Amino acid sequence: MSTIPAQHGHSQACCNVPAVVSKGYDAKGSYEELGGFKTYTTGPADATKGIISIYDIFGYFPQTLQGADILATAGSGAQQAQAYRVFIPDWFEGAPFPIADFPPDTPEKQERLGAFFGKHSPPSVAAKVPAYLKAVAAKNPQITSWALLGYCWGGKVVALVTSSAENPFKAAVQVHPAMVDPADAPKIQVPLCLLASKDEDADAVAQYERALPGAKHVETFGDQVHGWMAARADLEDDRVRAEYKRGYETVVKFLGEHL
Repeated sequence: MSTIPAQHGHSQACCNVPAVVSKGYDAKGSYEELGGFKTYTTGPADATKGIISIYDIFGYFPQTLQGADILATAGSGAQQAQAYRVFIPDWFEGAPFPIADFPPDTPEKQERLGAFFGKHSPPSVAAKVPAYLKAVAAKNPQITSWALLGYCWGGKVVALVTSSAENPFKAAVQVHPAMVDPADAPKIQVPLCLLASKDEDADAVAQYERALPGAKHVETFGDQVHGWMAARADLEDDRVRAEYKRGYETVVKFLGEHL
């Protein structure tokens, strides 16, 4: 099914993925204004490879920031050729969807979620990404190669951006993506890594994989919930923490080969 064996220790870069902090994570990056958006930035300032990360609907959660820091530090040291500077723009401008309203198991919560998606639809955000990247790249001219990564809602943004004629990215990653549509796949122009949870539609994921035209790694983490690599990750659970780490190892390996 996949182009990369789903094993620990793929490479030295994967072995350099730091231990996952289960509680009370202290983010290593900082915030700055880029392209008109508050942006969490992490990773070596001299990195020549960059990642734009599209968070899930819950915004700047510690688990998501830790994931960005893992990607930024996993390729440092002896693996400088794989060092990344990671940028997470705040598309929601300080007003993410409240995680207390998820899952949307009441009519009121469903209404609030619908209103949120109406205000922040994936197409509306995807349309902003190329200009945002241009602004970030102008302030980081040392970065010559870019990847786009998205979680959940952000996974759909990734599909829309990388299938457009204006796509500026060399590689892409979708992590427990929402709204998986096999019709998007044939138009995606770059190598793509898709990591699904047990909650994504298995048939849609399989059709999506078959329709991807380029290099790909598609894998389902069959005992993990939607959100296990971002805001909904229960990192105090040993199994979740291990699969969270393995997920980021897989992303590091894929980007090391394709970015």
